[in-house]
Amino acid sequence: MSENNSNNSRCPFRTSIGGQALIEGVMMRGPQKQAIAVRRPDGEIELKVTELQLIKDKYPILGIPIVRGVANFISSMVNGVRAITYSASFLPEEEQEEPSKFDIWIEKKLGSEKAEKVITGFAVFLGIVLAVALFFMLPTVITGFAGRAVESRALLNIIEGAVRIAIFLGYMILVSRMKDIKRIWQYHGAEHKTIFCYENRLPLTPENAAKQSRFHPRCGTSFLFLVMIISIIVFSVVSWSNVLIRLLLRLVLLPVVVGISYELIKLAGRYDNIVTRIISAPGKALQRITTAEPDESMLEVAIASMKAVIPEEEGSDIW
Repeated sequence: MSENNSNNSRCPFRTSIGGQALIEGVMMRGPQKQAIAVRRPDGEIELKVTELQLIKDKYPILGIPIVRGVANFISSMVNGVRAITYSASFLPEEEQEEPSKFDIWIEKKLGSEKAEKVITGFAVFLGIVLAVALFFMLPTVITGFAGRAVESRALLNIIEGAVRIAIFLGYMILVSRMKDIKRIWQYHGAEHKTIFCYENRLPLTPENAAKQSRFHPRCGTSFLFLVMIISIIVFSVVSWSNVLIRLLLRLVLLPVVVGISYELIKLAGRYDNIVTRIISAPGKALQRITTAEPDESMLEVAIASMKAVIPEEEGSDIW
């Protein structure tokens, strides 16, 4: 091996591997595989590894810029719900929620496999509807009351954006006070630390991972916060005084906001310069709420998940 190649193999890099914190676990997605590692009640780590079938390979149009952001967001929602449901199945029986009448009825009608797909799809749909209603529709309605007092549409849009961000931050702060969520935030921190450890080409051990930062530029919560900021800019391009028309415009332009935000978070995850640092700064600040310092056992779970998705061909996961 030449000296240059040897140096390159030791230099930090940006990986395309990403993750998600679960209930007592971590999911990691690599170029070819997805792994879910969960700490069972008996203390052992349960590892589930599956081969990835990317939707863009089947439908190439979903891989073009902007469009891929919307497709990846929905795909992440579906995979996230499935992963959380799987991780919850390892909780002690007394802590598991009883299936609802709707769940039981669907399973009887369709069978367990089809029922799981229907329930997951419904959960994703409901989650998106509630998020759009809370973080986009509600701020528009609230700001509509101030529409008569504010003549400038640009100022009205800024006020609406400020209300949207305030609701989002308030929601995150309230959720963070829940006991179970605090442990998920710790696993979120473990996920970020493990990815940083891998990107710095250090041996994947709890000791090495513990020394890494828990604030990562390519984070799901950073993406959501970026959506809030980008929406102020995009929504200001097409504005309207009528509240109903404003609501309709928000719905029409929301996929554009998601698509642009995805491209920016992708850019921030790939490069490290003044521009990408500015893009990452708000999200990293938010991660002070949505991540927490993990313990050694949590890092072990994240490392087990990471090791399972690292591609055999070195460098094939470079972002």
